[in-house]
This record gives sequence, C-alpha cells and structure tokens, in this order.
Amino acid sequence: MQKPSIPLNEKERLAALREYQILDTEAEKEFEELTLLASEICQTPISLVTLIDEKRQWFKAGANLPASEISRDIAFCSHAINHPFDPLIIPDMRADKRFADHPFVTGEPHVVFYTGIPLTNPDGYALGTLCVMDKKPKTLTGDQIRSLQILAKQVIQLLELRKANIMLKTLKEDLEARNEELQQFAYVVSHDIKSPLASIVLSSEMLRENFGESINEENDQLLKVLNRASFKIKNLVDGILAYYRAERAMNEGAENFLLKPFLTSILDLLRVSQAADIELPEEDHWIYLNKTALEQIFVNLLQNALKYNDKKKAKVVVRFFEDEANYYFEVGDNGKGISEKEQEKIFELFTTLGNADRFGTHGTGIGLSTVKKLVEKMSGKISVKSKAGQGTEFSFHIKKSS
Repeated sequence: MQKPSIPLNEKERLAALREYQILDTEAEKEFEELTLLASEICQTPISLVTLIDEKRQWFKAGANLPASEISRDIAFCSHAINHPFDPLIIPDMRADKRFADHPFVTGEPHVVFYTGIPLTNPDGYALGTLCVMDKKPKTLTGDQIRSLQILAKQVIQLLELRKANIMLKTLKEDLEARNEELQQFAYVVSHDIKSPLASIVLSSEMLRENFGESINEENDQLLKVLNRASFKIKNLVDGILAYYRAERAMNEGAENFLLKPFLTSILDLLRVSQAADIELPEEDHWIYLNKTALEQIFVNLLQNALKYNDKKKAKVVVRFFEDEANYYFEVGDNGKGISEKEQEKIFELFTTLGNADRFGTHGTGIGLSTVKKLVEKMSGKISVKSKAGQGTEFSFHIKKSS
C-alpha cells in the first residue's frame, strides 16, 4: 500500500478547511441527498462526502461504512486531493500497485472500484472529495463523470453558503456588541451631563430670583441666554437617552392592554392643558403589542402635535383600526404643518426644521427618528401627510405580535 503524499499547500489548505467549521457537525439533509444522487448516477453502493484534516478523513455524508472517520494515511481520498482539479479514477484497485494490498481492498468493505472528485474551493484548495465506490470493477461514462463534477460543485456551494452564514453571524454579534457598548457609553455620558446641567439651570434661576432687582439689563440677558442654552442641552440629553432606551424597549415582550386607558395615561403624563382638544377612538380595543415601545411612539407624536401647534386651541385626533395582520394608528393635528420638501427629512436623526415650539424651544431632531426606528423594529412603517399652515397627520402600522 502506497502512503499518500502531503499537498504542497497543506498549511493553507487546512486553514481554508477550518474556515467552514464543518468538521464533526451533525448530518445534514442537503449533503446526504447529494451522495444519494451520486450513487444513483453511478450505480454504486457507496458514495461519500469526505473532508481531510491534519490526521484523519472524516465523512460528512454517506452510508455503508462502519465508522465516521479513518486515518488519513489509509484514505483513498488523501491521494485524490493532491490533484485538486482532476478526478481520481481507479476502475480496479486490485490491479493498481498503490492499492492492491490495501486493507479496504483485501478486507472489508472489499473496495474494487473508486472514483473521487476533489472538493476544491474557489481559492483552489482541495478540502476532500465526493467519491463513489463499488465492490466490483467499473468504468464510468463521460456523462457520469461530468455529473459527479457538477455534484461536487454543489457540495462546495453548500460549504461556501455555510461560511457566508458564519461570517454574517459573527458580524451581527460584533455589531450588536459594539451597539451595546455605544448605548452604554451614550447613557453614561448623558446621565453624567444631566446632574451638572441641572445645577446650572437651578443656579441661574436662583441668581435671578435673589438678585433680580439689582441685576442690570445686560447681565439679565446673559442669564436668560444661559438658561435657554441649558434647557436646549437638557432636551438634547433627554432625547439621546430616549433614543437608546428605544433599543432596550424592543427587548420587552408583547402584552395585552386596552388602547384608550393606555392613551389617556400618556396624556396625563404629558400634562395636556385645557387649551388642547384631544379626540381619542370612541370604542376601546384590546391590543397585543410591546407596550413600552408603543408608549414611546405616542409620547413623541402627541408631544409634537401639541408643542408645535400655533393655533389658539390645539386639536389632536387619534384614530385606530386593525385587520388580521396589522394594527393601524393615525395622529393628526391642526398645527403649523410641514412643507413637502421638509417632509423628506423629518425622520433623519438630529435633523430639525429650525422651528421653535410654542414655548420658544427648538427641537433636537431625535424624537421622530426614534419613532421611525421603533415602528420599523416592530415590522411596521410610518408616513406623514401635511400642508404648511393646515396641520399634520402621521400614519403608521405595526404587525400584530404572534
């Protein structure tokens, strides 16, 4: 028996094989079906998908062999991988001096015929073979050999798909880890900013209260600027925290709750004044959704509808309906409206329209971005219809939780 030689690119070949993370994995239907098809095409009782690592030949698919692996030194396929682009065809192994005294030829399983098609990946490394064997001499036709080569390419495609999925999974895990770190960083930084910021706001207000009559007009204006700037930073920090809380909100599960009490509690939270007319759906409805996420959506939309309303009496209408697949929500107001050009960018993070709210404060460009993010995370979509001076209506749907 002739011992197989080691490929010249063995180090690189083994590294390529490890990238697929295929060795010692469970049986898979797709590989098994390819070996069955190979047996059918060649009319052989044995067909295998083999992979050769440093010391062994391991069988990914196939039947009629007593073990899942054998020593590489006695594997027929160890000879085949030395010629990555050519099939190894042996019609009668008893007549081939390399294999005539091989224990698998002289003893069980008494292999006489062997053909191995190297499983050569796109980089030119032979990882193993798709092989067929029989206990009697055999000659394959040109069509049979070509069919085996096509099947071998299918095996490689399965391996490449596996590697691509592994890479995507690794990338996803890496992105999730980085996103978690970024969220934590933003939360810590924002939280650490809030405390000294509150001190600045409080100090400026106390100065005006304690020394209001003795502060000249110029210094009073400086204190007002300081106060406005502090509130602007506070709103930005609150917006950043809300944006990253949106990610955490998606980790919460769905729950059953009534829509009208849910919306009423949000209005209480926003401390809606009597100068606003809020119309909620007449009928109550049970819905099954991520309650925390939906709350963040409505807090932002209702807050905007009230804050950016330039009418003497703000009017806001909330509508709801559903079908078998989705919940549909609408929030309309009689406020300033949004021009068609500006509608294209209102959902972009940190993009503002430059308009002050009814209290003279400018937005941060975070709220509507958060809304869009949450809606899409719940397999939904949001859109806006508006005309300058005539009000705005946001419509969104969310896929029902199963």
